[in-house]
Amino acid sequence: MIDPALASTLGALHRDARRRLESAGIDGAAFDARLLVEHFTATTRAEAISDPARMIDAEAVAAADAALTRRIVGEPVHRILGFREFHGLRFSLSAETLEPRPDTETLVDAVLPLIAQMVERHGACRILDLGTGTGAIALALLAAVPQAVAVGADISDDALATALRNARDLGLSERFAATKSDWFGAISGQFDVIVSNPPYISSAEIKTLQKEVRDFDPLRALDGGADGLDAYRVIARESASHLKAGGIVAVEIGSSQNTDVTGIFHNAGFPVVTALRDLGGNDRVLVFARDGKA
Repeated sequence: MIDPALASTLGALHRDARRRLESAGIDGAAFDARLLVEHFTATTRAEAISDPARMIDAEAVAAADAALTRRIVGEPVHRILGFREFHGLRFSLSAETLEPRPDTETLVDAVLPLIAQMVERHGACRILDLGTGTGAIALALLAAVPQAVAVGADISDDALATALRNARDLGLSERFAATKSDWFGAISGQFDVIVSNPPYISSAEIKTLQKEVRDFDPLRALDGGADGLDAYRVIARESASHLKAGGIVAVEIGSSQNTDVTGIFHNAGFPVVTALRDLGGNDRVLVFARDGKA
């Protein structure tokens, strides 16, 4: 039984949460504290400002306390919450999915106008999302383009279950299918668009990552092999047999990988047609077309 003495005012709980995270050296302590307190007390920022004397019961205080303890030892705030917003949509997370991050929205934004053109020409668009994880890329595209359908491929049963749950929660289940596949291994048919945010960190770099990433993101979604480029070689080599005429391949890349990834796809017969940077000014997305036109 939770001690009733743990009950606190909302204002005091916010102050204590911020102090604890700041004392632990957590980057963005104030923001993380606010997210955790609001979530576990079912309150809003407006309520914290207008009613700081509001009493929060002991059970909610205990839940917030447990969440703060998890954050102090390094667990990312969105993993504690169990979801993250991406492209205006909420995605549930699980142990074997990456958090969909704002940088990856650059990939969605790069592909959306091209999908719109395909739909205008053909009335439909079929998308393959390799390493789908939460399904964030594919589902964000489907949410924006009602005429599109998508297959999300992943080697993880946990990730596939999470992607299907997200599709259901977003009302997109009828246009999204999940397939267990090691890249193209179990994929059949052809697609208008192939997208992927593959693992692109070199094996040696993994140990240098922030603990929030190194200790909590799934390793096989991070580790791109000795030079970080293994997945790109597979995608470049095998995309042609799964791509319709006039189709495109779009991938997220690491900030220093533009030249290498461009070369891998060029050698496989895919010239780059678009290169985009993220909001931080880093190289982030490459779009390729078999015929050099998209």
